Amino acid sequence: MFSPGYPGLLSLSFFFFFFLIMSGNAASGDTKLCSVDFEIFGNVQGVCFRMYTEDHGKKLGLNGWVKNTRQGTVVGQVQGPSEKVSEMKVWLSKVGSPSSRIDRAVFSNERDISKLDFKGFFTRY
Repeated sequence: MFSPGYPGLLSLSFFFFFFLIMSGNAASGDTKLCSVDFEIFGNVQGVCFRMYTEDHGKKLGLNGWVKNTRQGTVVGQVQGPSEKVSEMKVWLSKVGSPSSRIDRAVFSNERDISKLDFKGFFTRY
């Protein structure tokens, strides 16, 4: 297979092997973590928005919290792998609970983090 007549094949095989090793490392824990705070405006209280947010965060494997405010909004923080946090941001701004009406979603304090500040996803009171 690796005959002297095909030196390029050996180089290609080495590159492929290197690529497999590097992509395996990325999948095994080198995932970039981030954190973002959110506030959701609209008809988001009394419609199980917190419960659905908690459930969806857990489903995505995220950590964080969610809470009602006295102003009628829902606030919280989401932490986890960047791609999953992005999915949660879309869900918070476009989907929510079945009976909710989302007028506006504000995301702030988005940052990379080295470790998670929370274990699990929960509702604060």
